[in-house]
Amino acid sequence: MNRNSRRRSFGILLVIILCLIVTSAPLRHYAAFPNELRMFQGQARHLHFAMPVHAQGSVDPEVAAVNGDSRSTFPVDLNRPLSIKPLQSGKTELKLKLFGRIPFKTVKLQVVPDLRVVPGGQTIGVKVKAAGIMVVGHHLVQTGSNVRESPGEKAKLKLGDLIVAINGKPLNDVKKVAKLAEEAGKSGHPLQLDVRRGKLMFRTSLTPVFDQEDQAWRLGLYIRDSAAGVGTLTFYAPDQGVYGALGHVITDMDTQTPISVGSGEILQSNVLSISKSQSGEPGEKRAIFNKEGKTLGNVERNTAFGIFGKMGRLPDHGLHVDPVPVAFAEEIQEGPAEILTVVNGQKVERFQIQIVHVSKQSTPATKGMVIRITDPELLERTGGIVQGMSGSPILQNGKLIGAVTHVFVNDPTSGYGCFIEWMLQDAGIMLQPEQATSKAV
Repeated sequence: MNRNSRRRSFGILLVIILCLIVTSAPLRHYAAFPNELRMFQGQARHLHFAMPVHAQGSVDPEVAAVNGDSRSTFPVDLNRPLSIKPLQSGKTELKLKLFGRIPFKTVKLQVVPDLRVVPGGQTIGVKVKAAGIMVVGHHLVQTGSNVRESPGEKAKLKLGDLIVAINGKPLNDVKKVAKLAEEAGKSGHPLQLDVRRGKLMFRTSLTPVFDQEDQAWRLGLYIRDSAAGVGTLTFYAPDQGVYGALGHVITDMDTQTPISVGSGEILQSNVLSISKSQSGEPGEKRAIFNKEGKTLGNVERNTAFGIFGKMGRLPDHGLHVDPVPVAFAEEIQEGPAEILTVVNGQKVERFQIQIVHVSKQSTPATKGMVIRITDPELLERTGGIVQGMSGSPILQNGKLIGAVTHVFVNDPTSGYGCFIEWMLQDAGIMLQPEQATSKAV
């Protein structure tokens, strides 16, 4: 065998050895072993290296215990699963050393207080009052025989702008605008408008004009101060007295801009019928507010992940009475799960779904996972995901993991879900240690 043949044979052998190493179970387990681990107090986690190696472990025994050992250092058989039990809120590091000397793996542990919430699924009615007057269109006013103009357009107001004050006084009631326009028109003094456009605040002057057709003073604007609709309750946190719902932001129907909430309330709602989804045409829940108008809670925030506020007690007709654990985003797995929602009346039902993709998110984003409805009964009754189903809680392995947010228009059997931890964060429930600790061990 010549030198070139020996080199070629050696190269092939080396590639085969590397492939065997890379695809070996111990190495794959090591690669999948996390560098950081977030845990809820009292909820144990299990990690597995599957390596025939003994090592020495160390951890802050006040924060966590490994394999039931309460000491700061302990022997570890890496061929057996590691059971980590978080004892109290705080931060520490789990360090593993081969032969007690050679650094092998360091895992940062973050333990947060145990958190349990009650999954919802109830259909709710939502009424919100904006924190001002929303501009939803321009109107041309007949000011002469052949003259039409829009004072609002001249004042540089755009669709989606929020008029928060007129002449220095806060205002969020459209019924009061007509009187102010008349007073300004007759006096000849322009109205001074304080306007919010996104994060920008500015002041502009608007002079009303007299409408020859309606015989009234006009601003040349279409305006709105409130919105209403139906959605689904995601969770109720009894210890904090707060709730989360919808899973997505409420926007104005004309401008598609998020509504800045001044006040609002959620009420019990009743589903009358379902318009089934089909490709290219999402269906919807047809629901009404209950006649007794029973208020369940208020609306304090309208964010990318839904609406949030205070709630005094658990609404009726839920499947769950007792709170369940919640999951961190990294705990969610592709595979079977379930959603809770209402398709008739007020009865919450359980339906099977499949999580087909989980995104890795280090910052809040709405499209955390792709879900597919697999329950034959739900597909028969709704055709898939319908409008009004947003906010339906998603559970996996007994934990609340997220909420339904959007439907795929061309495939209504599938859609997006958001992670529950982002909704909890917007509800004011922070998944952080109460008191960070760090000890050298």
